[in-house]
Amino acid sequence: MKKDIILAGVGGQGILSIATVIGEAALAEGLYLKQAEVHGMSQRGGDVQSNLRLSSTPIYSDLIPLGSADIVISLEPMESLRYVRYLKPDGWIVSSNIPFVNIPDYPPLEDVLATIEQVPHHVLLDVESLAKSAGAPQQASNMVLLGAAVPMLGIDLDKIIAGARSVFSRKGEEIVEKNTAALLAGYRLSANNTAAMSL
Repeated sequence: MKKDIILAGVGGQGILSIATVIGEAALAEGLYLKQAEVHGMSQRGGDVQSNLRLSSTPIYSDLIPLGSADIVISLEPMESLRYVRYLKPDGWIVSSNIPFVNIPDYPPLEDVLATIEQVPHHVLLDVESLAKSAGAPQQASNMVLLGAAVPMLGIDLDKIIAGARSVFSRKGEEIVEKNTAALLAGYRLSANNTAAMSL
């Protein structure tokens, strides 16, 4: 098993929490793990990107080469486009369709989404609405996105849930349950959509 994952977004959206949960789940699966340092401006509103590499055999580099990423997971649609060239031909983009407009010349959202939709394998979802419908706060949007990526990760859903519970446990059971609900909301939507794509 080998998965090369690019995580993208802007500071304050919870990219590192996604990486931490995946890391916990990967270790529970007995996988090797390497994560590159976050690149970009990690303060709120700055762009953030990280490489996360998982494998059943030792990993010798923490950087993902061009054209070899299995999945780009992005909490901001335009940020996902920065990393399309890193995707394998059969790679996936899993992205929020809600923009974080942090630059004055942000392109029209419909153009950004249309470009993502040209990638053969993609999931676009309104993470904020899904979090709200699951009874979770907007801050749990990152867990919705992670849930949507689970079908492409090759890690059991139960281990991802256990990873999330571990990461959020110090914040109390209510936060754990809301983040778990958000994760499951994203998973259900994505599992249904990806099943339809494979028909």
